[in-house]
Amino acid sequence: MALLQISEQGQSLGPHQYKRAVGIDLGTTNSLIATVKSGAAEILLDGNNHPLLPSIVHYGSAGICVGEDVGELTTTDPQNTIVSVKRFMGRSKEDCLRNGGEQVYQFADNDGGMVSFVTRAGKISPVEVSAEILRTLALRAEQALGGSLDGAVITVPAYFDDAQRQATKDAALLAGIKVLRLLNEPTAAAIAYGLGNADSGLIAIYDLGGGTFDMSVLRLSRGVFDVLATGGDTALGGDDFDFAIATWLRGQAAIDGDLSPQQQRILLATAREAREALTIESVTSVAYQGWQGQLDRQQLNKCIDSLVDRTLRASKKALRDAGIDRDELTAVVMVGGTTRMPRVREKVAEFFGRSPLVDIDPDTVVAMGAARQAEVLVGNKPGDEMLLLDVIPLSLGVETMGGLVEKIIHRNTTIPVAKAQEFTTFKDGQTALAIHIVQGERELVSDCRSLARLELKGIPPMAAGSAKIRIGYQVDADGLLNVTARELTSGVEARVEVKPSYGLGDGEISKMLQDSIDHSTDDVRLRALREQQVEVDRLLEDLASALARDGTALLDKDEFHCLETGLAELSAVRQHSTDHRELARHVESLSQLSENFAALRMDVAIKGALAGHHLDDFDGGV
Repeated sequence: MALLQISEQGQSLGPHQYKRAVGIDLGTTNSLIATVKSGAAEILLDGNNHPLLPSIVHYGSAGICVGEDVGELTTTDPQNTIVSVKRFMGRSKEDCLRNGGEQVYQFADNDGGMVSFVTRAGKISPVEVSAEILRTLALRAEQALGGSLDGAVITVPAYFDDAQRQATKDAALLAGIKVLRLLNEPTAAAIAYGLGNADSGLIAIYDLGGGTFDMSVLRLSRGVFDVLATGGDTALGGDDFDFAIATWLRGQAAIDGDLSPQQQRILLATAREAREALTIESVTSVAYQGWQGQLDRQQLNKCIDSLVDRTLRASKKALRDAGIDRDELTAVVMVGGTTRMPRVREKVAEFFGRSPLVDIDPDTVVAMGAARQAEVLVGNKPGDEMLLLDVIPLSLGVETMGGLVEKIIHRNTTIPVAKAQEFTTFKDGQTALAIHIVQGERELVSDCRSLARLELKGIPPMAAGSAKIRIGYQVDADGLLNVTARELTSGVEARVEVKPSYGLGDGEISKMLQDSIDHSTDDVRLRALREQQVEVDRLLEDLASALARDGTALLDKDEFHCLETGLAELSAVRQHSTDHRELARHVESLSQLSENFAALRMDVAIKGALAGHHLDDFDGGV
């Protein structure tokens, strides 16, 4: 099958020019780097022939160390040894405290921005920690490939939001790595399995890693990967399985009260060792703080079944969003180290009604797929045709009058995408427009997530509703958003690259989607009410202004009083009514009552426009 080259304009390659491109899986527990050699993707090894780089960074008195050599320091020096940093990317201090982070780390005050760790080296952000991991991987690749890198594809969970994606790109920039693209992990896995070589099919990617869970449904058609739907939880992974086992261990050892950071790390390390042992064995010995006992698979299943069920609920919703049934799937691919657990494989096979693909090491499959995509993007495979069409996980919209959300790009829209919509001013003479960019599925701004704000200034003063303001949203292939606002008459423009406020709460995307379903009926009613309230406010303001200017000149006393009374009655109904239909009735009644006044004002306006002109001055004169 011929494959289409994807490269930047002006970067086409000569016949013998070869660029060094890599794929990086920046993982919660372990990270990897891969490249393509002789047409095959392979993982690059360190000096000890180890493929995995533990995602651990230690800030010591002698400097910064990364990887396996500092693993023991997670228990002896926990506050200066950062693990599972991926779970903190794009998160605020408040989010981290809600999820038990204070048991191990000391967090710095950050005024609502992304969390920082207080370490021996000072305040360190998750971006800086991730940059150290990426820098170590890049050095490994440069040594293996004999020179500096020309570009990298870095994978992220499909459910990473704007803040988390931007934080990942910032980390790569800090590490001196040119990012060719951020690639969703499930899509990378499909590429690694060579599923793009088939003519067509529907593929489910079940990706359960150390810190995140993704479920993606892809349609393959003639080399095009089209992501139909994505779901998951950015705060559900192997770490949570360890926490569940640790809770059981505390109960067995009869431990009450808070644990020190060192005790907490030891407890979690014990839980992880037991979980990994039960991947192979049916029972394992466990010891913690003087207690000794055994943990078997049956008890392990009791600890983790609720977590596995959460992944299956997200999987079911992704299938529903994609509009397909389980029996329509061509293949189910399992990705992530946590999928080695027998219970996970058992329940996934039962849910999908088929054995999932587990041929490739679940720890390496994502990096290998990213390497293959990097090979295409850097231009080393001019004959290849592999087009990836990912989707955005949540709708993007703008706030309108009444605190309503007007969705401009809907969730599960294929990216890259650009869409625009026209809006107008609410008041006469309005010369500026505040634009509030939001993300979510609910109808009211208060129920969605604020992404950014910008102000369009310099709008020529016009009557309300006369200005034409086009607001354009553009989401690039990495899932990052740019917004432009332009007044079409004058050409004044404002734009913002959404560098989102960090701190979307753990699991909030899933919660936002579920809330949109649970509150759909109420949201429709509230939207109708808000829209009608905006219409009432517009009529009240316009009619009051018109009466003040022309009422006494055009109306007799009774007519004027009648309209004043109508205004007062509508204003009173606006204050107390929560029924949009009642408001609509009163709007219609007052509109009919004011029709004669509107006609009189129109006549005056036309006579004023014609004053001093001859009929021949206008088109169509004879």
